[in-house]
Amino acid sequence: MFIFSLTYVKPLPDVERFLPAHIEFLDEHYKKHLFMCSGRKVPRTGGIILCNCTDMAEAKVIMEKDPFYKESIAQYEIIEFVPSKSSEAFQAAMSEHTK
Repeated sequence: MFIFSLTYVKPLPDVERFLPAHIEFLDEHYKKHLFMCSGRKVPRTGGIILCNCTDMAEAKVIMEKDPFYKESIAQYEIIEFVPSKSSEAFQAAMSEHTK
């Protein structure tokens, strides 16, 4: 499991300009069941994506497809972690992903 932590490095008007393409990127990976959740940071300085991919190499390939990454809108930090405890709802969602 990976946390993608995005930090905007360009002004919000630039973020807004590439937001539709970024949302398409998100939708594509939700359909593949790779993204579990995503959203804006508060205050709006970037965003977070929870990604369930196999390894760091795959996480980097996914990251490199994001228009925010390609257009240097956001800086990415990828954090790998192994969930050791989770809610039943989260476990059910993960179970659906592996079917």
